[in-house]
Amino acid sequence: MGILTALAPAHRQGTAFGITSVCSAHPVVLRAAIRRAALHHTPVLIEATCNQVNHTGGYTGLDPAAFAALAQRIAAQEALPDGLLALGGDHLGPNPWRHLPADAAMMQARAMIRAYAAAGFAKLHLDASMGCAGEGEALDDTVTATRAASLAAVAEEAALAAGHPPPVYIIGTEVPPPGGADHVLSQVPPTSPAAARLTLAVHREIFAKAGLAAAFARVIGLVVQPGVEFGNANVIGYDPAQAQSLAAVLGDTPFVFEAHSTDYQSADALRSLVTDGFCILKVGPELTFALREALYGLDLIASDMIPAYGQRPLKTAMEALMIAHPADWQRHYPGTAHAQAVLRHYSYSDRIRYYWNRLEAVEAVAHLMQTLKGQTLPVTLLRQHLPALTRFADAPLDPEAVLIAAVDAVLNTYHLACHPSQPPTN
Repeated sequence: MGILTALAPAHRQGTAFGITSVCSAHPVVLRAAIRRAALHHTPVLIEATCNQVNHTGGYTGLDPAAFAALAQRIAAQEALPDGLLALGGDHLGPNPWRHLPADAAMMQARAMIRAYAAAGFAKLHLDASMGCAGEGEALDDTVTATRAASLAAVAEEAALAAGHPPPVYIIGTEVPPPGGADHVLSQVPPTSPAAARLTLAVHREIFAKAGLAAAFARVIGLVVQPGVEFGNANVIGYDPAQAQSLAAVLGDTPFVFEAHSTDYQSADALRSLVTDGFCILKVGPELTFALREALYGLDLIASDMIPAYGQRPLKTAMEALMIAHPADWQRHYPGTAHAQAVLRHYSYSDRIRYYWNRLEAVEAVAHLMQTLKGQTLPVTLLRQHLPALTRFADAPLDPEAVLIAAVDAVLNTYHLACHPSQPPTN
């Protein structure tokens, strides 16, 4: 996709723009992002992570081909013009199999990236930084780059065999914990300039030795830590002054930075990130957090308005589901039983997002949507439970439109940071 390769030249010329990387597999989030792109005729970048989507299904049950088909189907339904949808793969490496010895974990990682490339994913983040069984927590640049090169070789071959254009790559691994930190944060130091330069130099050298200089020429960005993060209950905002020396690393290089965990940053912070060269802004939990807010608001509205609906059956169903299957939240939410109960539903890390595709959740959401579809909501009830969405009052309700509007409010902030010349739409 041309916009990805245009990011670095625009930054060097002083006309920086950005692109939002929508990191979610939830169909409502995907629809909101694609609908916004169709409205503005702007590119949309949808990314799946190695845990969400892989050759064995991931926690969504989707392999890369199925995920691509889902995004493309929504794009067709939303009349998105051809060429505006780009798919990316995030943290593609051995992470889901790091409990295995390195050889076995990397065999799985190569199978995964082969599936991504064969399915036409245009942007691949090569992340082999984590230690596998018997190794340390993190690996040095040489081992990381060697394993990344082996993944790139597979991706090059698979894309060519499938008749797709060769992918562009993201390298680098100094990122926050996936889904946010588990504790209250006070500061997050940016990546050191020396570490960023070393990562680039070592990857360039090892790719060249592996005969992959052409692949390295399509590396468009480096993942770094710009000093932003969110915990369960707080957010560390971007401080341009602290990241100044890191931003200077870009200089005249053909790269930009990719910033992970930009969720919950202010509009000014996001715009500053783009200006400083952190031109790929990844967001995920904030989008499903907004979705959950809207779902719970509608759950309360239905409970207040329609006696037969019951008292918050959606929240009750989600609590029962998370208690029955605690693996996706338990080690991330510390504290007393009561503190954990609050975090299960309201943490910024939004680990409830792992549960929306389970049957019990799907049925509970469908019941809520069916209950409210076509109902006329009084503005006073919306002011109580969804005050930012009172425009949906006094007319037959389309509940999905409410959900999309809630997600789109987040996307609009990113859109303005990445495309400052375009006016807001909500």
